[in-house]
Parts: sequence; structure tokens; C-alpha cells
Amino acid sequence: RSAAASASIFRDSSCLRWAGEQTSRLIEFIMADDSECTAVKLKSKQEEVFEVEKEVACRSITVKNMVEDTGLDAPVPLPMVDSKILIKVIEYCKYHHRAEAEALPEDDKSVWDKDFVRVDDETLFNLILAANDLDIKSLLDLTCKTVADEIKGARA
Repeated sequence: RSAAASASIFRDSSCLRWAGEQTSRLIEFIMADDSECTAVKLKSKQEEVFEVEKEVACRSITVKNMVEDTGLDAPVPLPMVDSKILIKVIEYCKYHHRAEAEALPEDDKSVWDKDFVRVDDETLFNLILAANDLDIKSLLDLTCKTVADEIKGARA
């Protein structure tokens, strides 16, 4: 073979290798994007299953870690979280996911949060336990602050 023919073959194989790499990257991108749209199934203490958008469910560090470890095939068991409380937690996560995506003003989020925690003491206590168990720091902060404010108000 001549040097020109060898260079041509090398150039062609380099192009093929480059095209193969680009195709692999495109497939990885499509698969990653597709997996972010999938739903996570959360199973409550009462064995009720709630299907939640992955990005919303993964606001919980506990759920995020379990999904990373076990995948999305089986529901994520949350044996310490009552169905009624899990519904509230999902509501909180959905709202804050949307608020973040839409860059809502802090004032709007604050008003929503205050309304969200306007619940009876038992529900508030169970939200604290769930936020702690599910490792949702913002919800834990909100619920604990609400209890602290109630204690301050009772002393005044």
C-alpha cells in the first residue's frame, strides 16, 4: 500500500470511531433524559402505592439513595410513613419542585409554606417524623420552625 492509501484508511477509521463515539453519547443522552421522566413508586406504611415523578420523589435523599441502589422496578418501601402523611409530603415536594423550576419569588413560597403547615398538631408531628425519615431538609426545617413558633406564641 502507498502512504496515501494508508493515510486514507486511517482517516476513514478515525471518522468511523468518531461517529461511533458521537452515536454512543447521543444514546446515553437520550437514555438519561428518558430516565428522568420516569415515575417512582412509593409504598406507604399501609402498603398503598403512590406514583410520583422521579425528580419530585428524589427531593427526598432517602428515596434518591434507594432508587440509585435498587432501581425503579419495585416500589420504594416507606414503612414509617402513613399514607395520609405521604400524600402531604408529595404535595410539598411537587410544589417546591414546580416553584424551583418556575423560579417563583420567595414571598410566594413563604405564603404557600405557611398555609401548608396550618394543620393539627398530630399531622405536624408526623410531618416532622416523615421529613426526618425521608431526609427532606427543607420540609424538616419548615415543620420544626412551625413548632418553635407555636411554642414561642404559647409563652407570649
